[in-house]
Amino acid sequence: MTAIYLIGLREGLEITLVVSILVAFLVKSERKHLLKFVWAGVAAAALLSIGFAALLEAGAATLSFEQQELFEACASFAAVVFVTWMIFWMRRMARRMAAELRGRLEEAIQVGAWAIAGMAFLAVVREGLETSILFYAAAQGTQDSAEPLIGISLGLLTSVVLGWLLYVSAVRINLTRFFTWTGALLVLVAAGIFKYGVHDLQESGVLPGINSHAYDVTGALPPDAWYAELLRGMFNITPQPTVLETVAWLAYGIPVLVLFLLPLLKKTPKPASAPVSTSV
Repeated sequence: MTAIYLIGLREGLEITLVVSILVAFLVKSERKHLLKFVWAGVAAAALLSIGFAALLEAGAATLSFEQQELFEACASFAAVVFVTWMIFWMRRMARRMAAELRGRLEEAIQVGAWAIAGMAFLAVVREGLETSILFYAAAQGTQDSAEPLIGISLGLLTSVVLGWLLYVSAVRINLTRFFTWTGALLVLVAAGIFKYGVHDLQESGVLPGINSHAYDVTGALPPDAWYAELLRGMFNITPQPTVLETVAWLAYGIPVLVLFLLPLLKKTPKPASAPVSTSV
């Protein structure tokens, strides 16, 4: 549930920020009468995203065991592609997202009211569909069917509260830093989802080695321990993974995390070789 909460928080905050930027622009430019078209676009995007998530779940339920494993593997790999693209895109766009959205909205206003709804719909639906795929892929590793819904709901609710507080300037957080560190955590979550996909391919018989384990640390990570459940639910770190699962987790997690954090590491100041005055 923790991993799904993080997905809901991260994706939900992106959606909330997009909506708050559009709303703030219309309010400040004294065009409140156009807000209903923004909310219409947002509502349509939300309904489509919820419907897409329901369609994924319903479609998987009609498949045979092998077909369901293949379907879940494809969903996992698609989720990994989406989350990888999303975290790198947000790292690049965090600083200029507001200006770009305001420019697009101004263009939509010139076209007409329904263009505003379409612009709001397109701005939100991408995040909504990504959330649906990520939610479906991450939920495959849970045993309790209620936990994913609780996790995603709490994450989205938290993001709405944070977005509203930011909108009214009650709190101020460094969004670039927030998206950097949540992005780093999501890289590890995505590594776990990628591992799920490999495991599903092994379960379906597409890949071999389902009984070839890389290691066994069940004694240190008993399945009923809370910390074992946290590691499994958050990053899909299990006490007895297969060799291919382990290779998949490391092959994705390590290089992508390094690439994502590389700009941050380059900005870290090197220790000075001689004392430097700090007086102003």
